[in-house]
Amino acid sequence: MSRSVSSFFRRIGLVSLMTVAFTAASVASFQAVAATGKASASAKKSGKSKSKIHKASMQAAVGDEATGAKVRKVVIVKGKRRVILVERGARPMRAAFVPAAPTLGEAMGLRATPDALALRSSVALVMDQGSGDVLFQKNASAVLPIASITKLMTALVVTDTHQPMDELLEITEDDRDYERNTGSRLRYGTMLTREDLLLLALMSSENRAASALGRSYPGGRPAFVAAMNRKAHELGMNDTHYVDSNGLSSSNVSSAMDLAKIVMAAYKVPLIRQFTTTAEHTVNANGRTLHYVNTNRLVRGGEWEIGLQKTGFINEAGRCLVMQANVHGRNVVMVFLDSAGNLTRFADAVRVRNWLERSPHVDAPTQAATPLRNVPVSQPATVLASEQTHGT
Repeated sequence: MSRSVSSFFRRIGLVSLMTVAFTAASVASFQAVAATGKASASAKKSGKSKSKIHKASMQAAVGDEATGAKVRKVVIVKGKRRVILVERGARPMRAAFVPAAPTLGEAMGLRATPDALALRSSVALVMDQGSGDVLFQKNASAVLPIASITKLMTALVVTDTHQPMDELLEITEDDRDYERNTGSRLRYGTMLTREDLLLLALMSSENRAASALGRSYPGGRPAFVAAMNRKAHELGMNDTHYVDSNGLSSSNVSSAMDLAKIVMAAYKVPLIRQFTTTAEHTVNANGRTLHYVNTNRLVRGGEWEIGLQKTGFINEAGRCLVMQANVHGRNVVMVFLDSAGNLTRFADAVRVRNWLERSPHVDAPTQAATPLRNVPVSQPATVLASEQTHGT
């Protein structure tokens, strides 16, 4: 009996111990699983955090790279649009101002020459066409580039040789301006008569037109330029030398005294008088209608009695103007070289006209005329005859 009871209790104790052990093992296993889950979640969270940091780092790197990339920015310099390259994200730097190179007359100090009419041209000459008397002069013997005034001699050579004016001439790539890369509305392949080309060259200072006139001369351009210099010699233009038919080279040079001679010679040719004083003209260029206007504002304004004129401009020459005009019943020749601005050559012509009208009997060479008030270049009645700006 006692042995059986003892055996029974021993079995109960063993089962209890096994249950306790199993329970303890289960709890331990559960805690281990929970701990593993937390560790895994923590690891995932840490991984995400590292991923975000890496992504942010990459974005920062990309941002740095983008900041270092150059982009185009448009800035305004002295009222003109300029495109510059700047670092993205950086403030655009203002383009450095580069002053224009001085004209030859300015470099020679001619603009500093005082005169009684307060002209803004470095060189000026006023001559009585009938008598040849010099009425006013300022640096009249200085030899300077003359730009498109060259085209007056081009016209004299063309008319002297009596080439057919109705002959069709083609604008080719040989007429391109390699000197200054100026543009033209006359495309390669355009066919126009010699008459139209001469009109555009004189009235609107069309460079390709003048080039084609020289190229189509018997013997080509070299023969044409030689004829220009021969004609200058015949006219006694000893300060003058030509190298092309359009005036784009700064090696086309002359003096005011010489230019007065060519103005008077060209004035004797009715066609040149007509073409230089035509206010506007339209041509049909291979099916395209092209409208041109005179480069001289005084011609377009209609307030002057102008018999012949020509304008000119390249950087080395400044703004230039030659004219034959009737002022107060007197035919005079005016020459202005190296004017300081786009409108000042016309304003100088107005100053001279006003002086002649106030002193109609002046007949002696002078540089000491009665001083006039400065004529504003914006005065619409006399200078700004047209609001357009065309050519040279």
